Amino acid sequence: MSQYRKNFWRGAFAAAAVAGFVTSAMAQSELKIMAPAAPGGGWDQTARSMQQALTQSGIVKSVQVTNVPGAGGSIGIAQFVNGAKGDGSQLMVMGYVMVGALLTNKSPVTLDQTTPIARLTGEYEAIVVPAGSPIKTAKDLAAAVKADPAKVTWAGGSAGGVDHIAAALFAKAVGADPTKINYIPFSGGGESLAAILGGKVTAGIAGYGEFESQIKAGKLRLIGLTTPKGTPEMPSLKEQGVDLEIANWRAVVAAPGLSADQKKTLSETVDKLAKSKEWGEILKQKGWDDAYLSGDAFAKFLVEENTRTKEVLTSVGLVKP
Repeated sequence: MSQYRKNFWRGAFAAAAVAGFVTSAMAQSELKIMAPAAPGGGWDQTARSMQQALTQSGIVKSVQVTNVPGAGGSIGIAQFVNGAKGDGSQLMVMGYVMVGALLTNKSPVTLDQTTPIARLTGEYEAIVVPAGSPIKTAKDLAAAVKADPAKVTWAGGSAGGVDHIAAALFAKAVGADPTKINYIPFSGGGESLAAILGGKVTAGIAGYGEFESQIKAGKLRLIGLTTPKGTPEMPSLKEQGVDLEIANWRAVVAAPGLSADQKKTLSETVDKLAKSKEWGEILKQKGWDDAYLSGDAFAKFLVEENTRTKEVLTSVGLVKP
């Protein structure tokens, strides 16, 4: 991981994130993790990676993953809040996507009704096109969007999520009307990928990890990453003249109505996961940044992200003021 990426996730929250490692007499033996999206996407990958690391490390004996797709996690969080209340053996994966989706969908269920546990990972966005596309660079894509933003179709995750926000900010950065972008939301990474590979859309946008294998196989062309700096193989949009920098993050929350002991046990379980060798290997393999932040610092971060995301969504026309 580059020094910048380390600083990006750790610098701003370093003081708040420092906490002693604690152990609990009430070790977690069973855990259920909900991925509030279809199989194949970032939340599903996060949940199943947690399952793998927790069981392989012996932190938890049994981990079950379930998928509840729809509306950027709005359906999943409603089921979780209403069905898991008071249950200290359940977690739900969520992230930046959910913050935006709950706002755009005007969800009656909000993150305030969950119990914040920890932010786990960070990942920059990647913009790709099919290998046979006439679009070769970010400059080519910028020209097409500027000429007619409605003619450029984007495949990505749920409406209002980080993919949608990034597509709107791309249009804004190149001088096009972000409210006129033609964004097609998909509830799972597999469906989005199929649309891109099938040439049914102009471009796709998601975390780099969701496209990596297809890029390396030569089936997708990487146009750019939303990083400040890139490499010849992985160019950034900024280095190609498009002033866009945005990062996705993923986290876990617990159910409402937990006792102090239940919250402590879950927090310690996730803390052990974040510090395990098995989890570190998964982060490296997936290309995810370690963005671990827990406790009150994470709860504060969630409130701040909700405010910031609402401002961004309003500025690009995705949420009415």
